Amino acid sequence: MNVHSESVVEPSDPVQLRRAFGSFATGVTVVTVGGDCPHGMTANSFTSVSLDPPLVLVCVEQQAIMHRSLQERGQFGVSVLAAHQEPVARHFANRRRPLGAAQFDAVDWAPGRVTGAPLITGALAHFECELWRSYEGGDHTIFVGSLLSARREPEADGVLFVHGRFRQLTPDGVDLADGVPAWHATARGGVTG
Repeated sequence: MNVHSESVVEPSDPVQLRRAFGSFATGVTVVTVGGDCPHGMTANSFTSVSLDPPLVLVCVEQQAIMHRSLQERGQFGVSVLAAHQEPVARHFANRRRPLGAAQFDAVDWAPGRVTGAPLITGALAHFECELWRSYEGGDHTIFVGSLLSARREPEADGVLFVHGRFRQLTPDGVDLADGVPAWHATARGGVTG
């Protein structure tokens, strides 16, 4: 008989719930908008939705600057971060970073050819999107983007986020953790929103 200990999660407890949700490993992206007041945000709540038509989604906390920026701009970029880009993820998760164009001074980027949204140089993939639909999702909004352009690098590993930490996979599949929780580097915790 295989007996293991498990914790019961109370859905009304946001700390327990965040830990349970954090059991699902995700990739890490930087979502950006261009224009007169460009903005970037680290997000792990990104996924493909459909191939026909090509759609993606990102969930953004309603109180986040990105929420208003994305609604106003109507177009956005997504950079899927490579394993060596954890510092970029931490930068755009830090709520104390400069705002506007100055927040991009710390990273290499290029404007998207369709939207002009800043796209992070060296990322595994870039997507440029036009806002297609948005749906209320509790304290977040689910923004669905219609794909305008896509680009990807040859096969390489991405940075992962699981159990509140950034992680990397080595070629032999061993998980290497940096030992510093992502919430420790940010003002409020997590990488989404």
